[in-house]
Amino acid sequence: MASDPCEACGEDVQIGGGISGIWSSDPSGTGGMTLEFADGSAFFLCFDCIESLPEEPTVDDVRDLTDDG
Repeated sequence: MASDPCEACGEDVQIGGGISGIWSSDPSGTGGMTLEFADGSAFFLCFDCIESLPEEPTVDDVRDLTDDG
């Protein structure tokens, strides 16, 4: 299974899907998602970091997370 680092905390996050998932008897999903903003910026974050954001996050909220991480 592939992984990418969370842009806030740096932890490796599993990426679900792909050809390896077809042959697995233990399917698992993606542990994060990419947040895209109107200014064109995008951040891949783990679900734990996403949960620490306010309900309507802004780019500044995500950047604050990456500064703390």
